Order: sequence, then structure tokens, then C-alpha cells
Amino acid sequence: MEKVITVGIKTKAVNYKQLYNFLDELGRLVNTAGGEVFSNVIQNRAKFDPAFLIGAGKAREISQLARANKIRTIVFDEDLTPAQQRNLEELMELKIIDRTRLILDIFASRARTSEAGLQISLAQMNYFLPRLNQKGIWLDNQSGGIGTRGPGERKLEYDRRYLRDKISQLKKELEKVKMHRKVQRIQRKNEGIQTIALVGYTNSGKSTLLNKLTDLLMKSKEDAVYADNKLFATLDPTTRRLILESGKELLITDTVGFINKLPHQLVASFRSTLEEILEATCLAHIIDASNPDHISQEKVVFDTLKELGAGEIPMIKVYNKIDLIHPNCVDALKNDKNSLFISAKNGAGF
Repeated sequence: MEKVITVGIKTKAVNYKQLYNFLDELGRLVNTAGGEVFSNVIQNRAKFDPAFLIGAGKAREISQLARANKIRTIVFDEDLTPAQQRNLEELMELKIIDRTRLILDIFASRARTSEAGLQISLAQMNYFLPRLNQKGIWLDNQSGGIGTRGPGERKLEYDRRYLRDKISQLKKELEKVKMHRKVQRIQRKNEGIQTIALVGYTNSGKSTLLNKLTDLLMKSKEDAVYADNKLFATLDPTTRRLILESGKELLITDTVGFINKLPHQLVASFRSTLEEILEATCLAHIIDASNPDHISQEKVVFDTLKELGAGEIPMIKVYNKIDLIHPNCVDALKNDKNSLFISAKNGAGF
């Protein structure tokens, strides 16, 4: 397992509790990508350094720590500009990964359909384009390990024109996918069937919930949606037609999870997928009640939905994983009116 050092920056805009939550989540992202955090390094700064993000002295200190422990990968919890990444690589002579590249890497490893593959390829190409040097070579010459899945599996020796042409081609292919999804949504609407989209923070239990509902309400069983206790286990939206006890049909769609500092490349590339949310009759916001930071996660989901234009769609909160918290905590959560409290794993609350 690849060992890494993670780096967080304490600014006036972030308190220490938030910073530790960010670094804890970054550690989970590293684990999901196949790595292991050796150490967290924090620097307190009034503002980001335009050349290195952190101070040059701190960068040298981290480099010494890495070399002393035979670590070759540094992961930053912030996005790096192409210039900052180049400067850090030249100064530290180590593999430098920022938060966006780490998430893109995880998405590349999770893509199970051609649509997801197209979307993540487009996001990665848009990320790589400004990071080609004057000779058209991807700035990071390190190979293998975290941050090298997808187009990054080999040294990119593409010129900018080639990369722009490839991006244009991917956009055209995704436009076809978008139109296909649009036709499907029109057909559903013409049938008069209401649609509920499951939305929420990554690893909140959306796919597990869909599987549970499928077991309970489907007459003909279909293959279960892939669900795992990992970040971004599910990328592709899956829709199931459920039959309620009244005989009424209902469509429920599982969607990709959100996360703090969601890369804008992903939002743009996964637009056709995220449009499933915009066309839903209502949203079910799945919340991991066992996560001590669930209130902040709720805000991330609300803000992302507003950014997508889905802020006005009717929504109900569904607090999941209540089997993992004390009954008194469940009672406290029930002060949140018009919410449901369940365990998609053991069926509590169903």
C-alpha cells in the first residue's frame, strides 16, 4: 500500500475542527485510492502562498520527512495551480497530488460503464490540459500509484491541439448520451410515473437503501446496485421501477454522491448524469446520521443542489444508519420535523 503524507492549511476562514474533519476525509479518500496516510502536516497561514500554496520552508520540511521515511507521494487538501504543482515538484522532487486529482483518480477506478468512463475521461483531460509543459508533457513524470489511473496511466506526450481535439470528441459522445437520457425521461413523464432521486453525501447509504427498497417493493428482482462502505462506490445513476402496496408505480434513481470541494471538472463532465436529479418529482436527501460531521455534510449537499439548479425541488430528509448511534441521539434528531429515520442495512424504520 502506497504511503503518503497529507497536507492541510489552517487559514482564518477555517477553524481547527473543520480542518481536522477535512483531513480525516482526505485520509479516507487516500484509503479509497489504495493509499495509507503516514502523517498529517498542518501549516497555519494568513493566506495561501501563490508560488507553493504552503511556504517554501514548510515544503522543504515535508520533503525531508518524506525522504527520511521513504515516502514519495504528498497529497494536498487544496487544489494546486499548475504553477504551484510545478514549483512543488521541482523543490521537493516528489509526486505531488492535489485534492481534485485524487478524486478524479478514484472516479477513474470506479467507472463501470462506458458513460462513466467518458465522463471521467473528459474531467481528467480538462484537468491535464493546463498542466502540460511547453513540450506538451504532463508535469508529473512519476508513474504508477495514486493519481495515475485513466489517461494518467502513461506519460502524456500529447500536444495541446491533440488534447483539445480529444476533449471535443468526448463532449460530442457525451451529448449523445445526454440526448438518450432525455428521451428516457420524456418516456417516463409520458407514462405519468413519479420519480424520486436519492441524493446525499458520498457513502451515506443511497445504494444500500435502493437495494433494500428493491427487495421490498419489486415484483421481479433485478441485480442489486453495487454498494460498499467506500467513498464514491457508485458513479452511475440506476433507476428502479417499484410497485407500492397501493399498486401505484414509482421510479427511484440512485445518483452519484457529493463531497466537500467537489471538483468543478466533475460537475461539468457528469452533467448528463446529474440532470437525473433536475428531472425528479422530489428528492430524498440521505444523511449518514452516524457521521459526527453530518450537519456540515448536509450543507454541502444543499449548496451543491442549489449550484445544479435543484434547490427548489421538493425534498425530504432521510436519516440513515440509525443502528450505529445511541437511541438518545436518534430522539434528538427527531426534532427535525418532516424527516425519516431508518437503517437501510437492517430495515429499522421501514
